[in-house]
Amino acid sequence: MSTIDYYGRRLTAYKAAFHNHSTMSDGVFTPAEMIDMYSRQGFDIYAFTDHRRTNPVSTYSGRGMTLISGMEMHPRDEPNGVKWHFVALGVPEDMVFHKGLEPQVVVDSINAVGGVAICAHPHWCGLNSAQVNSIKGIVAIEGINTATRYIGRSDSRQLWDELCDAGRLLPAVAVDDTHHPEDLFMSWTYVLTDKPLSQQVVIDALKAGDFYASQGPEIKRVSYVDGVFEAEFTPCTEVIGYSNLSSGYCAMCENMNGPDDGIKEITSCQFKLKTRPNGWFRLQIKDKNGRYAWTNPIRVE
Repeated sequence: MSTIDYYGRRLTAYKAAFHNHSTMSDGVFTPAEMIDMYSRQGFDIYAFTDHRRTNPVSTYSGRGMTLISGMEMHPRDEPNGVKWHFVALGVPEDMVFHKGLEPQVVVDSINAVGGVAICAHPHWCGLNSAQVNSIKGIVAIEGINTATRYIGRSDSRQLWDELCDAGRLLPAVAVDDTHHPEDLFMSWTYVLTDKPLSQQVVIDALKAGDFYASQGPEIKRVSYVDGVFEAEFTPCTEVIGYSNLSSGYCAMCENMNGPDDGIKEITSCQFKLKTRPNGWFRLQIKDKNGRYAWTNPIRVE
């Protein structure tokens, strides 16, 4: 865990794995093996999200981690074969999955029992931003999903930006979606809170948008005061501010000042953000190993 000055609040950042599969569905590791591996890797929060079923999380030893009761739910597919998958977190351990339900009905059922719903790997599913935008009540999308990289569909960030351009400022998480050894420990989410960890505290933080996604870089401070966005972070070679359509901001990238400039690292940035109708902004940073982290979008109007 680490700390972050998050828009004026001093919070602790807890490392979370929010999408995983064990031998209870189609994963190759037992629940005990998954807990052991992720705890040894320094994770603070681990969610069991096996396909179409919950796990008896309350009977497991978390080995120092806060365990989250969850499930990956599969609503009915679209007529053209496009899939819907939702990661449900914070649901009762005895929650039953029902086949053939409409996507909105599934999300509503998750919210009705106090859980939260995340739209899983939308690029892998074949979803477009208009379809995701039609679903109400989700707290985030998966911006990066490690396990879908083998067919080039791990990255849903363009869809994320399209949602923002449409006025839907959904946050994004990063997940491993672990099934096999090659999926382990590549993407995670930092949950931000000033409270002692519990399942409810994690769910409340997700509902509030108090989290950010990472594959390696850590964000130490973010602020937005009087139209100026500032951030501090671990050393990064690319620091980009994303905004509406073709607009954006750059604090560092390769050959920033020409072909002889090469690759440099910086640890902070400052941008005077332009206001505009339906304006939005998010920061994306990349370290020397090519690993990303990003803030959730904020409104700039």
